[in-house]
Amino acid sequence: MSDTEHVDVLIVGAGISGIGAAYYLQREHPGRSYAILEARGATGGTWDLFRYPGIRSDSDLHTFGYEFKPWRDDHAIATADKILAYLRETVAENRIDRHIRFHHKVLGAAWDSAAGRWTVDIERTGAAGTDPELIQISASWLFCGGGYYRYDQGYTPHFDGADKFTGRIVHPQQWPEDLDYAGKRVVVIGSGATAVTLVPAMAPTAAHVTMLQRSPTYVMPVPAKDSFANTARRLLGDERGYALARRKNILKQRGVYTFCQKYPKAARALIRWVNARKLPAGYPVDEHFSPRYNPWDQRLCAVPDGDLFAVLGDGSASVVTDRIATFTETGIRLVSGAQLDADIIVTATGLNIQLFGGMTLTVDGEPVNLSETVAYKGMMLSGVPNFVFAFGYTNSSWTLKVGLLCEHFCRMLSHLEAHGYDTVRPVAEPGLETLPLLDFSAGYVQRSADDLPRQGMSGPWAMSMNYTYDAAMLRGGPVVDPNLRFGNAVGDTVDKAVVSRTPAVPSPDGPDQRSAGAAPVAGR
Repeated sequence: MSDTEHVDVLIVGAGISGIGAAYYLQREHPGRSYAILEARGATGGTWDLFRYPGIRSDSDLHTFGYEFKPWRDDHAIATADKILAYLRETVAENRIDRHIRFHHKVLGAAWDSAAGRWTVDIERTGAAGTDPELIQISASWLFCGGGYYRYDQGYTPHFDGADKFTGRIVHPQQWPEDLDYAGKRVVVIGSGATAVTLVPAMAPTAAHVTMLQRSPTYVMPVPAKDSFANTARRLLGDERGYALARRKNILKQRGVYTFCQKYPKAARALIRWVNARKLPAGYPVDEHFSPRYNPWDQRLCAVPDGDLFAVLGDGSASVVTDRIATFTETGIRLVSGAQLDADIIVTATGLNIQLFGGMTLTVDGEPVNLSETVAYKGMMLSGVPNFVFAFGYTNSSWTLKVGLLCEHFCRMLSHLEAHGYDTVRPVAEPGLETLPLLDFSAGYVQRSADDLPRQGMSGPWAMSMNYTYDAAMLRGGPVVDPNLRFGNAVGDTVDKAVVSRTPAVPSPDGPDQRSAGAAPVAGR
């Protein structure tokens, strides 16, 4: 092990979560060494990877942005280029770039209790044409900030006859730079955030764009610019104006979600009324914009300034709700018998969930089966020492949760240092009743539910989706907990239980303690 490079904290992923983790770590623990491993060749994660037309946030940047760095652009719903510039500015301002190692893909990590450290297997790629090199780095802590989906491929279901289609089939996650859709007939398969972004972005240039959906999704127009936030920033300055707008939008998000959960019939009626006002008179709203599920059983799709409704109104785009029978040489034949002619078919059919970038974990030689672990405070795994992962909100802005768990991670490091401990691992009580990690009805979640960790019914084992509760637990609540075992690694493999004498933060009432739909991604 003496020949293996060692760092105190190894962060996996240089996207929005990994960058945030690096900032908090060097702010709260400037003496600790760390490195960020990024499998790709650039920072920004999702916002650098996706290149499809119109890509933007579906959360306002006053809450999707970092608490420590004001969002200064007038647009609250922002395009990918602006978000990427914001992230890279954060990296440069805080000199985080010195710690990033590109083209380092983590393959697996092995924990050794006697040594009190992880040994991480990494595939490092160099210049084009050179063979990958396998290297190892050891770390006292692993922080996985790589998100929740596979970066190398999106989800595309099997379509009969796809090989017969003479046009081009593309998935938004692998958008070709040379794709010319000017004057072309385009069919976008899907009804989620990606589809409702693509349709208005492509419609002004294409001959016609059709959004083909198997079933509708809730779609709500929102202002691209937040007049309150822009006024607050002008009157109070960047720092105070941003903080005020952030608090306002946190409350607004919570209010909308709570209203939808408590009064689903009223919420459904309100959304339908808004949609009908934005669509042409006589438009079949119930056929194309009335989902079978209740609002916020899946994430609402935000439409900045109603751009989707505008292209439906001017006829440059249309919506078809039907099922695909087969692809044909010239397009798609539907179960109803109708034919959709197309030159290009875009399969906006979702993501493939993959936690921790697909890396394997072992603890003292025993493989970790993620489906047999339970998430602790939404940031650690039962039985896995010195391991933290970032998973944001599904019913609000992703970064709100990530910021809180980064703060709690830093507090945990401070507690270890103050009390002379090296290791900590959550331990779930035998027979703990569990639920799926994400009780969320979206297809990409349901396809992978059996491969994900579990969550408990309440307390620190519940995957909370409530910012107010999380702020109390992660920012203000105690670090020590009866479910944690603290210990010393060198020559001491017996963990020392530390039980808090401080009353635990009570579990919140109601279904929103857990993920949306538990009653249930990100913006991205």
